[in-house]
Amino acid sequence: MDCVREQGRSAPRTRTALGGTVRGGRPVVTLTIIGLCVASWLLQLATGGAWTQALWFSPYLGGIEPYRFLTSAFLHSTSVLHILFNMYALWITGPYLEQMLGRVRFIALYVLAAIGGSVGALLLADPTAASWFQPLVGASGAVFGLFGAILLVLRRLGRNATQILVLIGINFAIGFMVSGIAWQAHLGGLVVGLVLGAGYAYAPKERRTLWSVVATVLVALVLVALSVVKYSSAPTFIFS
Repeated sequence: MDCVREQGRSAPRTRTALGGTVRGGRPVVTLTIIGLCVASWLLQLATGGAWTQALWFSPYLGGIEPYRFLTSAFLHSTSVLHILFNMYALWITGPYLEQMLGRVRFIALYVLAAIGGSVGALLLADPTAASWFQPLVGASGAVFGLFGAILLVLRRLGRNATQILVLIGINFAIGFMVSGIAWQAHLGGLVVGLVLGAGYAYAPKERRTLWSVVATVLVALVLVALSVVKYSSAPTFIFS
């Protein structure tokens, strides 16, 4: 048995065109994210809103409790359609990106796109208006990040990306036509997805790891910097 394990470790791993490890079986990361979102949604229903209030994001609360920039992406409205749409979108894009990019880069993409959605809402909120205190929940920012990344991955591989473009256009337009949808979060997540998608997909093969690390760190730093600048420009009474 030890010999078999040793041979398995030493055998060369098959890589995708973008450097991800080709794995058999289920997309573990994608399923884990879906499981966390579903479990969180059930907790929202079971606690009568207490779980939601503890983790939702608003520009005001984000300045006091920064963890909300991410945790809000694992919450949804009580409408089953909200979580069903986001989990379906995650399921049709996540496994492909998880395989092509590898688990580490896929996790980085999802997390930063989720945070980017909150940052988008923050940057476009008015500190003196109701939008500064408006609660936001949903994985839509992260999902739009996956849309943006898969668009560039498909183009990099020479595949038809028309369906993704149409999907992005339709869903972005819905954000303007239907009340209660934070199109600002969609925009923030999409921008992060496009930037990281470009960094991951177009990195030179011989420097792929370096480019991926640099792109990830830079995006994270930019998101932090933009948030700090926005909060520093807000009137001090906002946080009193």
